[in-house]
Amino acid sequence: MARRIDYYGDPNAPKANSLVPSVNVVVENDNGEILMIRRTDNDNWAVPGGAIDLGESVTQAAVRETKEETGIDCEITGLVGIYSDPKHLIHYTSNDEVRQEFSILLTARPVGGVPTPSDESREVHWMEPAHIRALKLDRSMRLRLDHYLEKRDRPVVI
Repeated sequence: MARRIDYYGDPNAPKANSLVPSVNVVVENDNGEILMIRRTDNDNWAVPGGAIDLGESVTQAAVRETKEETGIDCEITGLVGIYSDPKHLIHYTSNDEVRQEFSILLTARPVGGVPTPSDESREVHWMEPAHIRALKLDRSMRLRLDHYLEKRDRPVVI
């Protein structure tokens, strides 16, 4: 199984060797619950997301990644922010790729599907925001969710 190691401001971290545009999606249902996955590559909780493929728009990637990782169909509703902090590095040990963070965080509403784990998600659940605060999250994912929960007037650009 591929492993993912996140580093933040670590002088001993490997040097970045790629920059891959990606997207994450905060899907909130009518009960105010947020769709969360437990990742298979690092066992952390996160919102669904992944790389934007060539020939694909940001919103197409967001809808595709959400469906692939969770079984939920969604409709994109907004933008939380753009996260490109060069201090955040993501090391994929299977191929020794070290990515500099570049992620766009969108919001969405569910339009169908059933929560279903995948190769990338060992668990998929709708969760109340208060419960999410107690989960094991990477620093960058916690920051993104905090920004979403703050209901800011403007997108975050980091």
